[in-house]
Amino acid sequence: MSKFVKSLTAMALAVAAVAGSAQAEYPEKPVQFVVPWPPGDLEDVLTRMIAEDFQTAYGVPTAVVNKPGGGGGPFPGAIEVANAPADGYTIGSFIIAIPVVGPQIGIPELNPDPFEPLGNFLTYPFVIVAGKNAPYDDINGLAEHAKSNDVVLGHFGAPLVPTQVTFGLAKEMGFSFASDAAFDALDCNTLASGDVDVMNTTLQLILPCLDDVKILASIGSERIPLVPDAPTVAELAPSLDVALWNGLFVHKDTPADVREKIIAVASKTMMSERAQKIASETGASVYWQSADEVTAQIQKDIETLVGIETLLAE
Repeated sequence: MSKFVKSLTAMALAVAAVAGSAQAEYPEKPVQFVVPWPPGDLEDVLTRMIAEDFQTAYGVPTAVVNKPGGGGGPFPGAIEVANAPADGYTIGSFIIAIPVVGPQIGIPELNPDPFEPLGNFLTYPFVIVAGKNAPYDDINGLAEHAKSNDVVLGHFGAPLVPTQVTFGLAKEMGFSFASDAAFDALDCNTLASGDVDVMNTTLQLILPCLDDVKILASIGSERIPLVPDAPTVAELAPSLDVALWNGLFVHKDTPADVREKIIAVASKTMMSERAQKIASETGASVYWQSADEVTAQIQKDIETLVGIETLLAE
């Protein structure tokens, strides 16, 4: 072999080594976490904690980007993550609806499901709530009232899981809402404005006016510590038992070593004192659930939603 050929071979090996080294050094450029909802709720607060810790751990600019719009789809934030390169620089912070409902409602970018979970980190303290002056104090009272009065429901989107659960509960209790409407935010002002009579929302969004509302029920299998007297929907109708969670997702072609680096930060963040403080202050569950467990959870939730669809179609 000539010296020239040897030299070219050495150069090629050096370039390959540099390229391989560069690939292994993720992240090398800004990273963004996409939240498909407005800022302020628990998924946004906790995702910002993850982003802060990610920036500290790896020394690259890291941001949270809120992409609200279309409570029942088209989920522009999720579409952005689906269309981004599968390199770990665009990470989705998704509620249960994105992998469970998204592929079912005619959004081409989400069907087939392009995502795989890194892990779940939040179960919302989700509630069905009415104003303090409502002429009923619980779901049974609401059912009786709604049989002879128009009751308007506010929600984040008709196809979304908490809304479907609420519709299912109404069916089980023998009543229906006169009308319903979707909102990007469901907070104290939504009830105070009189736009809705009842709404399903996260406890986080109504904490400032908790003394001025009535919690009729919580959605999930366990009562919320901050409102322990409110029964769960699962207690009232066991077939409607579903938890409302949020997790981190990436495109399914994202390399394993990249996933591991994201998981290493996010799992540590969720166990941190400041994240657990959020849990104690809001009634949320904050934890880290592995990707395999999330995959099984998604399948279980899909089956529960199929059951609710069957109930509503009867």
